[in-house]
Amino acid sequence: MTNLGKPSNTRVKPTVDTKFHIDYTWWDREGRELRTYLISHLLPDQRLHFDETSANELVDFIDPDTAEVRRIDALTQALQMAAHDPQYINDRTMLIDAVFRIFLANGNKPLSPTELAERLHNRNAQTIVKTLAGREVYKGLRPVD
Repeated sequence: MTNLGKPSNTRVKPTVDTKFHIDYTWWDREGRELRTYLISHLLPDQRLHFDETSANELVDFIDPDTAEVRRIDALTQALQMAAHDPQYINDRTMLIDAVFRIFLANGNKPLSPTELAERLHNRNAQTIVKTLAGREVYKGLRPVD
């Protein structure tokens, strides 16, 4: 009897509707420095201030949607503040960085290339899926399992 189903190790090729996210475990597996990369996504004036603060400093964060107060580290708060700046993602932001910033801004909620293209007005969904679905994984941007 032959097995007509797909082999279990076959990967499905992502499409413009496949959901992606930042896979933070990729950073550990690859031995990459996530914190340094995250700091590079701060606005220039924030980077100067952030370098002076303690890496483990906790601050109160008030969620603008729910008014919930929670303790987060200073880097997370700075990234959330940066995401509200109109120049955080602009026409000169490289595609990978722009996609990464979108995920930082939305709390890493999975999005498809179609949804990403809607937020990146000058980028095409096909270009986004070709970039994210290639052999190389960029900055941990991977399909959701």
